[in-house]
Amino acid sequence: MRADSRLLTELYIGGKAVPASDGGRFDVLDPATGDVVASVADGTVDDAIAAVDAADQAAASWAATPPRQRAEILRKAFEVMTARSEDLARLISLENGKALPDARGEVAYAAEFFRWYAEEAVRDIGAVTTAPSGANRILVLHQPVGVCVLVTPWNFPAAMATRKIGPALAAGCTVILKPASDTPLTALAMAEILEEAGVPAGVVNVLPARRSGPVVSAMLHDPRVRKLSFTGSTEVGRVLLKEAADQVINTSMELGGNAPFVVFADADLDAAIEGAMVAKMRNAGEACTAANRFYVESPIAGEFARRLAERMSALTVGPGTEEGVQVGPLVNQDAVDKVNGLVRGAIGEGAQAVVGGSRPDRPGFYYDPTVLVNVHPGSPILREEIFGPVAPIVTFNDEDEAIRLANDTEFGLVAYVYTGDLARGLRVTERLESGMVGLNRGLVSDPAAPFGGVKQSGIGREGGHEGMLDYVEAKYIAVQW
Repeated sequence: MRADSRLLTELYIGGKAVPASDGGRFDVLDPATGDVVASVADGTVDDAIAAVDAADQAAASWAATPPRQRAEILRKAFEVMTARSEDLARLISLENGKALPDARGEVAYAAEFFRWYAEEAVRDIGAVTTAPSGANRILVLHQPVGVCVLVTPWNFPAAMATRKIGPALAAGCTVILKPASDTPLTALAMAEILEEAGVPAGVVNVLPARRSGPVVSAMLHDPRVRKLSFTGSTEVGRVLLKEAADQVINTSMELGGNAPFVVFADADLDAAIEGAMVAKMRNAGEACTAANRFYVESPIAGEFARRLAERMSALTVGPGTEEGVQVGPLVNQDAVDKVNGLVRGAIGEGAQAVVGGSRPDRPGFYYDPTVLVNVHPGSPILREEIFGPVAPIVTFNDEDEAIRLANDTEFGLVAYVYTGDLARGLRVTERLESGMVGLNRGLVSDPAAPFGGVKQSGIGREGGHEGMLDYVEAKYIAVQW
């Protein structure tokens, strides 16, 4: 953010704040009230091509920048972001709605991607080996993939940006960030932080736009763009994969989740409840990693539901920017309507709300923390990402049934397992169709670990050393000497 606390509300292209080419703007709303908090430039197709121009012009110089120099810039970005963490957290709460504790946690998490990839930038190491025949040497170089289009969601507007920008810059790529139109202010603040850290003009460009489809499509059909990294719904991911196919663009996809939270009767129930609150209520359930389906072994299901409902009912709901609030509003009215529709549908099929189950009578986009029991195994609430503060509970009777229920989804991003038997825990995690597993832990995200899913939850990995490899091409050179 600017040192004088004025928000950047224009497009950020080639190191400059510029208006949309047609002068268009759109409003950003405070989810706690529905009031307008800012008006932001609405990028056009022409602006998208201008951003590609800027990224392309900066590409060769940035790729040739020594890794240590790129690393120092990323390290500086971490320091600037950390120094401004409270202002950034309040900005996230304002446009996203999440409670300040969640926003502060996101800023700390987001900044770590800059620090991690500052360290990884100097470890983009190739290899020299001897061919098995002995005829020649095999030399492998890592080169930046080129101009990257990064499309990020509204639920973690800082972290989803840094998780892509960090490895891209470490690898020597230039980027155009297309943030979600619900939360463009955080993305623009990130551009200013990177500029202050020393990122050259054109290396990072930020393009807010309501006209997401045409704007992103224009960039994906520009032959200078060689990489697409998208975080969002599987539905949109399918569309973008088809678009990327036209130019055979390198793609990374972090798509939808439908995380099972499996609790065996031998689990430490106190730990399971604590883990459930983290896995379910981080960002009020608006997370792809959120526990979406709770499968609890029959002997403890009643006690688990009672204790979870007790914890959920004690949460303070209110504007995310207010101190003491633990659950803020959802991002917009559509999100509230979706959550409410899923809950009403489940109740209509016989589920009971132990707590919650409705929208509070107040301004803003709120939904009460909810625990449902006796949920029908085929209910849509178990098939779709809820993306809200709702925990549907289903019972199971044995290990095989738990695994069958957990795997009964087209998604496979993350799963959670609680058990006191380590052998069982490891056995179950191997059988779960999921890219990540939290074993006796309700939080899996870590900048140092590869994040991603299987099945229709995505392609590729973000974070860890693997995250940077998604932004490089391995060039093989056959050498004889």
